[in-house]
Amino acid sequence: MKPNRKPNILFIMADQFRWDGIGSVGQWTRTPNLDRLAAEGITFTGCISNSPLCLPARTSLATGLYPHQTGIWHNIRGYDMPQDTATWMQAIRTAGYRTSLFGKSHHHRYQGDLRDREYLMHAYGYEDVHEIAGPRACVAVKSYMTDEWERRGVWQDYINDYEQRYAGKPYTATPSVLPLELYADVYVAQSAKEYLAAYSDSRPWFCMLSFGGPHEPWDAPEPYASMYDPDGMPQAIARPYQSDQRPRGYLDELMGKPEYSPALSKREIGELRANYAGNISLIDDQIGEVLQVLSERGELEHTVIVFTSDHGEMNGDYGLIYKSNFLKSSVQVPLIVRTPDTLKSGDAGSIYNGMVELMDVGPTLAGFAGCDELPHKQNALSLLPVIKDPDALHRPDALSEINGEVMLQTSEWKIALNREGEAYLLFDVRRDPNELNNLAVQPTAEAASTIEALKMRIAERMAACAG
Repeated sequence: MKPNRKPNILFIMADQFRWDGIGSVGQWTRTPNLDRLAAEGITFTGCISNSPLCLPARTSLATGLYPHQTGIWHNIRGYDMPQDTATWMQAIRTAGYRTSLFGKSHHHRYQGDLRDREYLMHAYGYEDVHEIAGPRACVAVKSYMTDEWERRGVWQDYINDYEQRYAGKPYTATPSVLPLELYADVYVAQSAKEYLAAYSDSRPWFCMLSFGGPHEPWDAPEPYASMYDPDGMPQAIARPYQSDQRPRGYLDELMGKPEYSPALSKREIGELRANYAGNISLIDDQIGEVLQVLSERGELEHTVIVFTSDHGEMNGDYGLIYKSNFLKSSVQVPLIVRTPDTLKSGDAGSIYNGMVELMDVGPTLAGFAGCDELPHKQNALSLLPVIKDPDALHRPDALSEINGEVMLQTSEWKIALNREGEAYLLFDVRRDPNELNNLAVQPTAEAASTIEALKMRIAERMAACAG
């Protein structure tokens, strides 16, 4: 490979992957390949999703715009990101890269046949597209993968399995009915692996490998379903007493919904966490196989690799499952950036604890492709200055939105405002990392002063978006 050629870029994204799911971070999963990337790069421990839900998070990631700007506050059935949407993927393609996607995008409707809207994916910036829907949507949405499932006679088995899961206890952890080689996370990684192994274009490549897991249901296939002992899983964060002496918000609504707040036993939490951990290890093993291909081609040292997720998973914390709230397990995501430079520098293996927003990944990837500045208006900030100087301040705070609500987090505080602009969550995240003591409950004078200061900062952030 020519040494002056632009680096290849591998962007790996998982769906519903908790911030502590990386073994070197949370210490409860086996992820040797992600651990290796962390040891060769920089781990960002303060990365906040711009929305703790698939569609709004991924729309913000693609555009650098917040939900209040895109109008995408929740998963809208039948939504297609407009064809003329400006994205960082287009900038990377314009910079001379052959761009590809393998896996989930969630940039357009998950209905019918995904290939009927491949023209949208081309418009968004992807040249080669091998797309799948999310785990739930795969029961009805056609793709190259479901064609293979149908050819192998297992698609109906998959559909029947899902119907049974969601007719009973959807949080019950049982192995997938699919054979390991056809499980979605294996399928997309093997497709990307085959593509990269055969790559012969003279242009550098950008490849997004986007796993559908470890998104629920908890259906990791064997042998991963049995890899972890439920009794060895970390205990869930217990739901603290919820006082009525504060404004209410969307989190309170979720706590009152059985589908989000089921009566989980300690054993059931251990089982779903063990299955979830198995899916994480499966994904890690697949990442390892892709890295092996790059190594065999002599490209690994010349490839930028970024790993992240769109949002987390409660997995029993606060008595909740799924996501869609501003608690840490839902809104904080993993982020690793490993580059040819970090690989050889003294910063390899370092940890950046400052605030980062998920959308910042976009201009960072574009920067690696040689785009110093994106040509369209957006709010994301490139991480390249911090990667060059880990002591630099990237952001003083991070913003997240869902269902008409807004959350702001700093290195010290997290505040969430409901639709009426009232503070219903306030946590001192340094002293209370598990977010158990809600200071919005009958706030002291000091807490009230902090609330007003954080509200003012939110107003400043909103004004900057409008400017």
